[in-house]
Amino acid sequence: MSVSRLSILFLLGTLTSGCSIFEPTERDQTESSSNLLESERLTVAAGDDDLKESIESDPDSESADRSSRTELDDAIEPSLKKAAENARQKLDTPKKTSASEEEVAVSDLWQRLRSGFALDHDDSDPRVQAQLNWYMNHPSYIDRVVERGSRYLHYIVTETEERGLPTELALLPIVESAFDPFAYSHGRAAGLWQFIPSTGKYFGLSQSWWHDDRRDVIAATDAALTYLDRLANRFDGDYMLALAAYNSGGGTVSSAMRRNRNKNASTDYWSLDLPRETRHYVPKLIALAKIFDQPEKYGIELPPLVDEPYFEVVETGSQLDLAQAAELAGVDIDEIYLLNPSFNRWATSPDGPHRLLLPREKAETFTAALESIDPDERVSWNNYKVKSGDTLGTIAQRYSTKPSVIQQVNNLDSHIIRVGQRLMIPSAAKQSETYALSASERLARKQQSSGKNSNGKRVDYTVRSGDTFWDIAREHRVSVRQVASWNGMAPGDPLIPGKKLVIWSESKQPAMLASNDRGKGMVRKVGYQVRKGDSLSTIANRFAVNVKDIASWNDLNASRYLQPGQSLVLYVDIRNSP
Repeated sequence: MSVSRLSILFLLGTLTSGCSIFEPTERDQTESSSNLLESERLTVAAGDDDLKESIESDPDSESADRSSRTELDDAIEPSLKKAAENARQKLDTPKKTSASEEEVAVSDLWQRLRSGFALDHDDSDPRVQAQLNWYMNHPSYIDRVVERGSRYLHYIVTETEERGLPTELALLPIVESAFDPFAYSHGRAAGLWQFIPSTGKYFGLSQSWWHDDRRDVIAATDAALTYLDRLANRFDGDYMLALAAYNSGGGTVSSAMRRNRNKNASTDYWSLDLPRETRHYVPKLIALAKIFDQPEKYGIELPPLVDEPYFEVVETGSQLDLAQAAELAGVDIDEIYLLNPSFNRWATSPDGPHRLLLPREKAETFTAALESIDPDERVSWNNYKVKSGDTLGTIAQRYSTKPSVIQQVNNLDSHIIRVGQRLMIPSAAKQSETYALSASERLARKQQSSGKNSNGKRVDYTVRSGDTFWDIAREHRVSVRQVASWNGMAPGDPLIPGKKLVIWSESKQPAMLASNDRGKGMVRKVGYQVRKGDSLSTIANRFAVNVKDIASWNDLNASRYLQPGQSLVLYVDIRNSP
């Protein structure tokens, strides 16, 4: 019997025993200081492709130009069209600047940005020229990203300068997220700077039901610039290599450099064999820098941006309903969410950060109004009397909160509650539609709209213990990527029992599938180490899975070769495996 056959039998034996060879825990996924800079993880960012696609679809149409398909836009549907359109317009409308302000401004923000440019803007590489040509042919794209970025650019430029970094880095959120603070990629990257969970955690970007620091303008900018600075030091001050490593990991760049050294070839960025996304990542930034440096040369007219802060940081001291915050500041609630996109719910987090970013001209008004309100009135409360059959879970669901939140505010040591007991439950002061940009409202609209381009029948599915994306997708004859996308998730996100999913099933009997017991014990998540001669197709055939699914589970480009020793995650059904 061959060694290969023995290996497979050993793997299947492990599967049938109920153990997985490789089951990464949250601790395992957290980067340490050393391996973070040596990571080989490709960060699949939301990027600017969706916005580009929107503009390309009808470049002469103003309506098409105002409806990019980023994660935020995917949530826009007729049922809440007005609220969502207002939010979209808010994101795409820059701060209004009076003529007198422009006259007294010694320099605008673009002049300040250019003064700190330090990268080589050589456009001899055809990849740079290709990007330049696209931007020149689609000037409305530049208008859009400038409008979106107008809230954040002054702060990012200032932070970049204070660290002594090239100010071209302030344009990197265009490449990462098209300046959409709600952007979320299928690679689980979120926010302006597109941090994945583990890298974000390493830099102190916490994530909770209330709050996701990866979308926090201040915290994520600090983390991104710190990371870029460390990568630059890692590559002896070469920012081209640092940028490539930000996208595909320092280990990936180092491996490519090592291969070139072995061939006596150059080890500069332009000479390296890197993942496809990374090969186009730096050229995008260089092309943008050239355009922002000399817009007239490329037929681009940059919208004016005065060199003044857009927002001011205001301390709140405790949890605050965001609708109340908007009223106190005299601004639309969408403006609150766009400046504070890290808040997932209808209020700030009870555990902090106890601060809000507000339009600079509204900060004083807000501070004065907040001081006149009793801290106990900053969040609405329901005095609930426990009834027979109640659990913390059912009560939390009724009031759009979490059992742990109810436990915390009522000083409960456990989930045990008794009939007649009184519980104080924080709740939103306004109707849910008011909080149109909260995570739950964005998700509800996305799930509602997700089937408009599908031929399937809608199934409302509740996640059960042991479920995987692969199980669910296979039963409903759809892809893992589709199930994740329809529900605002990434294929690598955990599926929590009780979570509600919307599936546009292409099975002939979706209702039966939704309630069937699948024999969950037959599918296992395992680790597989690539061997010499392996390809995605041979691995897929060996374990009776789909090439596209393997690529999706591991964020791989199916057209690239696998490297011996590379680790893959597979979801294997032992009933179909050899």
